[in-house]
Amino acid sequence: MGHKALDRFVFVAIFGRSILNLWIVYIKPCGTGQSASMDLRIGSKIKSLRLRSDLTQDELARRAGLTKGFISQLENDQTSIGVDSLADIVDALGVSLSDFFSDSSQAQVVFGPKDRISIEDSGAAKFQLLVPGSTNNIMDPVLIELQPGESLERGEPHPGEQFGFVLAGTTSLEINKTAFRVRPKHCFYFKSDSVHQISNRGERPTTLLWVVTPPQM
Repeated sequence: MGHKALDRFVFVAIFGRSILNLWIVYIKPCGTGQSASMDLRIGSKIKSLRLRSDLTQDELARRAGLTKGFISQLENDQTSIGVDSLADIVDALGVSLSDFFSDSSQAQVVFGPKDRISIEDSGAAKFQLLVPGSTNNIMDPVLIELQPGESLERGEPHPGEQFGFVLAGTTSLEINKTAFRVRPKHCFYFKSDSVHQISNRGERPTTLLWVVTPPQM
């Protein structure tokens, strides 16, 4: 297959998992230098994103449901990867498949509801990362909805700062065993060097915009 055909496969790969799977399976046996260079780009790009997210190979493996050995081999171009495993890895890194394969230097500025990433087992009824790939940025904005009695996991002291703006309901904030009640249209701001926890101790749902720096997700 000539370079033009290969380029066509690379172009359509960003549109969906089924097409991406065809692309990955097809280019590997083509026997040209193009296949090797593309595999190298996948491994090195995963490593680059992992380091920018301040994740170890073990942490990335656990988030993606894979093994540390597989991540290591992949980053060093010692193994191939299927589309499902690649999708799990890029999800764990907080980027989309289209962004992963895109060479565009134009950074996304506006983000809509479809861009949000929902996190399960957070302790909240809704926990959405508003900016995909924000683990590579300085700030991590999150939209949180807590039902009565729900709480986020208690945060241990760590470097950084946190900001929250309550959109609806009343949010309970505890810092070093000191409790605060934050009403709608009020906000909070504190350094993360103390034990802290956000919860809903009221009788109605509460919704807030939560911004953490550096990102913790």
